[in-house]
Amino acid sequence: MKRSAVFVPALAALLTLFTTLSAAAQKRKINVPQEFARAGEQLTQLLKTHPDRTQFPYSTRPDGSLKDTKSEWWTSGFFGGTLWYMYEYTKQPQWQQAADQWTQAMQQEQHNTGTHDLGFMLYCPFGNGYRLTQNPAYKPVLLTGAQSLATRFNPQVGLIKSWNSFAGYQYPVIIDNMMNLELLCWAARTSADSTLRHLSIVHADNTLKNHFRPDGSTFHVVCYDDKGQVLARKTAQGAADNSAWARGQAWAIYGYTMLYRETKLDRYRQQARKTADFFLNHPNLPKDKIPYWDFNAPNIPTEERDASAAAIVASALLELQQYSPAADAKRYRQAAEQMLVSLSSPAYRAALGDNQNFLIKHCVAHKPAKTEVDAPLVYADYYYLEALLRYDRLKLK
Repeated sequence: MKRSAVFVPALAALLTLFTTLSAAAQKRKINVPQEFARAGEQLTQLLKTHPDRTQFPYSTRPDGSLKDTKSEWWTSGFFGGTLWYMYEYTKQPQWQQAADQWTQAMQQEQHNTGTHDLGFMLYCPFGNGYRLTQNPAYKPVLLTGAQSLATRFNPQVGLIKSWNSFAGYQYPVIIDNMMNLELLCWAARTSADSTLRHLSIVHADNTLKNHFRPDGSTFHVVCYDDKGQVLARKTAQGAADNSAWARGQAWAIYGYTMLYRETKLDRYRQQARKTADFFLNHPNLPKDKIPYWDFNAPNIPTEERDASAAAIVASALLELQQYSPAADAKRYRQAAEQMLVSLSSPAYRAALGDNQNFLIKHCVAHKPAKTEVDAPLVYADYYYLEALLRYDRLKLK
């Protein structure tokens, strides 16, 4: 009788738990298993078209043909990272093998001191690989890469130099650079090198001070002199110097959310939320939550959308909601879900055999230069799968 008395309430509690989880699952509008199954088919085909692991999938040309890059291009690490996300979800060994091969193909970039993008290039493949497998071969590559990235920090300026020059200025810093601080934070934590953490905070604080407008939007490029004084605020890929380039807003939301996770400094969380609110409340954001390539593009509503910006923001919001008050957390979750619903629809999700087997279509890399406009972009696929993974872990209320 005692065993029965204990068993019945326990069973009732278990059934209640299953019912609650089932109800939460039914509220989800994205079929995550289906989306990863589709992604697996597409990425299998993309792998078949890339037997040479010195040619990294990137985008398509205007005629629809593949456009690949060398390992030194800033997007080269995203393909390996995308394959790691396939392995993380499926646990299938073929994805681990493919991810490892494309990760190892990036190894030589650990010594590259000529770019600020080593976070994208190394942390996306090696960082995810190390997180998922603890492969000891990945760790020294990441640590060396972090030291290479740190060489671009000038203490007199207090920022990591992005490009070596821009529009005649010798110390340009772009908002994208916030994303590469995750590699430095990981290395600081892993190696107990506090200088890397300090460097990240100094860079983030100076970006916070100089890159943002009062409404929470961000400039793309801020140009400094060798003492850290602002000389100009410009754009490279946006519509105008004073416009809000959509992917720049996405990098800011994601970057400051990530840095709050790494440091727990509240000013970073507040900036992430302010820029997220600018993005979500902007009158030019379409109803499907996929932004135009620039919020101030001159010919809205006939301007191109940038699905890559939506993928980045969806992933960022699913993390930011964890650090936000209940009402805002719900709002961020709902916005992220709506973005994922749109990205998973035929409007933005390519069919098998189309789009050169990239997952997401209708992205914009550099409209002013007329490169990769209304095209797939490998990083859109990376952040889309990351957002799906985060969504899948989320217990919607």
